[in-house]
Formats: sequence, C-alpha cells, structure tokens
Amino acid sequence: MTEIEFVYDFGGPNSWFVHRAIPAIEAQGKVRFRYVPVLLGGIFKATGNRPPVMTYGHVESKMAYDRLEMDRFMARHGISGFKLNPHFPVNTLLPMRGAVAAERLGCGAAYREAMFVALWEQGLKLDEPAVWAEAVSAAGLDAAALGALVEDAEVKGELVANTEAVVARGAFGVPTFFIGTEMWFGKDRLRDVVEAAGG
Repeated sequence: MTEIEFVYDFGGPNSWFVHRAIPAIEAQGKVRFRYVPVLLGGIFKATGNRPPVMTYGHVESKMAYDRLEMDRFMARHGISGFKLNPHFPVNTLLPMRGAVAAERLGCGAAYREAMFVALWEQGLKLDEPAVWAEAVSAAGLDAAALGALVEDAEVKGELVANTEAVVARGAFGVPTFFIGTEMWFGKDRLRDVVEAAGG
C-alpha cells in the first residue's frame, strides 16, 4: 500500500472534510494515510499566507461557491455533520500539541476524532483549556495525562519541527498531501492524490 502523508491542523475546516473521507478510501485497501500534525498559524507566519476568509471574505460570490463545494464534497464522499464553528478562528496550539502527545500515549486516532468532532460538529472553543479537557474526557481519554504531556518540551518541539519541515517542502496551508516529494494542496485534490497513489 502506498502511504499518503496528510498534513493537518484541527483549525482548518477542510482538514475535517478529508478526515471524514479517509476511512472509506482506506477501506479499499490500496492506500493508507499518515496524519502529520502541524500548526497552521506557524505555516501562515512562515509563508505570508492568510486564511481564505480573510483574503476573500469580501467576495460574496466566492464565499457562496466555497460553501457549494463543501456540499458537493460531502455528497461525493457520503459524509455529514459539519457545521461552522461560531468561535472560528480558534487558536489550535493546545489541541495540536495534544495531537503529538496523543500519538506518544498510543491514542492518536481516538484523540483526532474527538478534536475534529468538538471543533466542526459541536462548535466548541478548544483554545480554552477547560473546554479542551472536557472534550478529551468525553471521548474516554485521559485528560490529565494528555494535559501534562502537552507541556513537555519534546512535544512542543516536535510540533514546531513538523511545521517547519512541511514549509521547507513547499506547504503553505492545510490540508496538504505528500507522496514522497510530490505535493498536493486542498480537499479538492484528494481524488487526485489518491489516484496518484494507485487508489
């Protein structure tokens, strides 16, 4: 099976769409995805990029088209449940450090699911530590252990290193995909990257 690197940040709504589409793609047995947690704010700072809503938010027709593409993507992949987070944009430093910590504790997949649900289905403000801890606990995960590990210097350093590494490879936002040195950007390239991987 070909491995596809999936560069994500919980705060990027299009990462949620890809996360929801991945299980059905992997079930075909031809490709597998490796989640690579990064800090989107760090990518923006390093590249000078900005969130689309800040760049194009005044272009009403483009915003309407983006919503249409969201609906088309959900219909194509048979997914549902998405809702815009009323607190958007949410600072994801804590949740993304948590993603690194969760991998170290062996609960990465369950943690990712909990965070994506909390942000883009429940509309929670995950940059508030108490809200984050409650969401972690509600998913049956050890909030105390994760909360302690997110303060670990190595965990913090790994998130920074991941972010710097993908920027060096050409990333400027999320979701970004890599197969080896080849890069694709955006949820709308998901079919292309899966096809390139032989899926």
